[in-house]
Parts: sequence; structure tokens; C-alpha cells
Amino acid sequence: MNRTSIAALGAIVLLGTALGGCATLFSKHPVGNQAVPQPAKPVELSRYLGRWYEVARYEQGFQKDCDGVTADYALRDDGMIAVINTCRKPDGAVKQAKGKAKVVDTATGAKLKVSFFGPFYGDYWVLDHADDYSWAIVGEGSGRYLWLLSRDASPGQARIDAMIARAGAMGYDTAMLRITKQP
Repeated sequence: MNRTSIAALGAIVLLGTALGGCATLFSKHPVGNQAVPQPAKPVELSRYLGRWYEVARYEQGFQKDCDGVTADYALRDDGMIAVINTCRKPDGAVKQAKGKAKVVDTATGAKLKVSFFGPFYGDYWVLDHADDYSWAIVGEGSGRYLWLLSRDASPGQARIDAMIARAGAMGYDTAMLRITKQP
């Protein structure tokens, strides 16, 4: 290895360390120093499938300025789950993201991996849900993502307040939630 290669390698290592440090320094873990919330109960996939309306979420770049958000889940022929997320932009444009999901915790069915970009999968955990599957709280291991979902586009303020309180009881910073407007 020549001097130029060693210098380049050193620069890459230094840059990687600096960027990693910045990410740690500037990232806020929404569940604070608490343990990462784990799913509260098992999920019956057949009952979870279908349409969900987003009630509230932690705002993310990929959902910027989205309202009227829905998520549709259906079983595919290969045993995976088809995922179609839809949102409406302020100008009336409808955007869709199509993906696939797979159950990775077969003991509870509550932890899944979802992909919208080829071979790259992210965690999707059903942290809690109503016994009748009328609402669900979804997140993942880092605590950076949170979605409150309902089968009803207008679940009523009492239901919304109860879901927000449940997310708070799991350690999430509910002040970070953005309420989703449904048409």
C-alpha cells in the first residue's frame, strides 16, 4: 500500500468517525433513556391486513406535507405482505409508495421488516393494538418512528387521546406527534 492509499484510507476512517459522532450528538431518541418499547401482544396477521388510516405520526422527510394518509396491507402469493402507502399533498396530488413486508418474529407476529427500496428493509413493529384491531401503534427499535393507526378515518377525539396517552405510557414523546388530517 503506498502513501496516497494510506492517506486516503485514513481520511475515510476520520470522516466516518466524525459523521458517526455528529449523528449521535444531534439525534434525539424520542424514548429518552428508557428501554426501547417492545410489542405488547401478539398480532394475528389475518386480522391486521386491510386498510389503516393514519391518525398521527412522527414527521419524517418521506411523509413531508402528507395528509389523508392510508396504509393497505394484503397477503401476496409468495407469503409476503404487499404494502401500499398513500398520501395526499396540499396541491391535491396523490402519492403512493409500494413495498413488501415479511414477518420476522414468528412467535408473536408483531415484528416485521418492510422494504420500499429493493433489498433494503426497515423494522416495522406493531407495538400495541386493540383486541378488535380497531387501532394500532406502530414503531421500531430506534424509537425514531411512530405511527398511530385506526381502521376508521375519523376515530373521534376520545380514541385519539387514548392512543396518544398509550404512546406516552410506552415512553414516546407525544409532543413530537403530528396529527394527520383525513378527508
